[in-house]
Order: sequence, then structure tokens, then C-alpha cells
Amino acid sequence: MDSGFRRNDGRGASPLAPSAAISYIAAMYSFDITADTKAELYRDLAAALDSLTADEPDAIANMANVSALIGQYLPDLNWAGFYRNVKDELVLGPFQGKAACIRIPFGKGVCGAAAATRETQLVEDVHAFPGHIACDAASRSELVVPIVHQGELLGVLDLDSPLRARFDAGDAAGCEALMRILAPRIA
Repeated sequence: MDSGFRRNDGRGASPLAPSAAISYIAAMYSFDITADTKAELYRDLAAALDSLTADEPDAIANMANVSALIGQYLPDLNWAGFYRNVKDELVLGPFQGKAACIRIPFGKGVCGAAAATRETQLVEDVHAFPGHIACDAASRSELVVPIVHQGELLGVLDLDSPLRARFDAGDAAGCEALMRILAPRIA
């Protein structure tokens, strides 16, 4: 009986049992990220991000996998995702978390500030940030990293946490490094 699953490993297509196909697929994207320090965590995330996106030309697929990777391995997040620059407006892209604001004008809120200035925004207490846009009332701190490739703003990475002061300079530097890897793969 044909299971409908196929593998092409250079020896020709052969049927796989459904459970074998699922195991095969899961094994392709299994990462061993068990870092003891923040620097090690971001190093491991960079290697995983590079592996996930290196051969994929689709920007949305790459952003979806990266938001899942970050959401899975960075602790204490309640939202991890992307806003894309569409005609000088931020438009919701792939994310992990609760439903979010769909459009954000440049200069509005933390994401809009990052887009307008092209500078990382590290906010210890979002309730103290002038003009903060509260998509999730549980969010207390936020980190937004602009994604720039060859001088063009592609969008922003947005991370929210229910903990006040969750993010620090190490997170900012780590996420900036991740976005430097991702930028040419979503351009």
C-alpha cells in the first residue's frame, strides 16, 4: 500500500511509512540549543537560523521559521515576530503569540520608532514608553530590531515579554546579529 510519502535521496523516489516520514522531517529541523550563557545561546541560535534559512528563497517561510525558533528558545517571551516594511508602513508578518496589531505607522510605538530611526529599541517598561501601542496588555518589556539590507529597511523583529526589564544589551546585540544573517535571505 502506497503511503503517499516520498523521499528522493539520489537513489530514486521510494515510499516511506507515514511515521518514518514524520520522523525524517522532524530530524531535519532538530536543534541542540542548551547554552549556559546568553552569548552561547545567541551563537547557537545564529547557527540554527543559518541552517534553517540558507537554502530557502522565500522570505515569508524564513521569517516564519525564525519567529518559531526565537519563540521556542528565548525564555520569557509572550510574542516573537516580524513586521514588514510595505510602502513605509509596518505590516504584520509571521509571528508566534497572540493576535497582533496589523499595521503600525513609522514613528508610532516601539516598532514604529525602530523603523523611523533604524535603531534598535530596548524598552524596559513599555508602559513608560511614549505612544506605546498595547497589542497585548500582558507585555511589560520590548525589544525591536530593524532589519536593514543594502540600506533598505525590510522590516523589524519584535520581541515582547511579560517581565519588566526582560531584555538587555546582550539580547539587543544577539538579535542584531541574527537579523544580519536573516536580512539578505528576506530581501
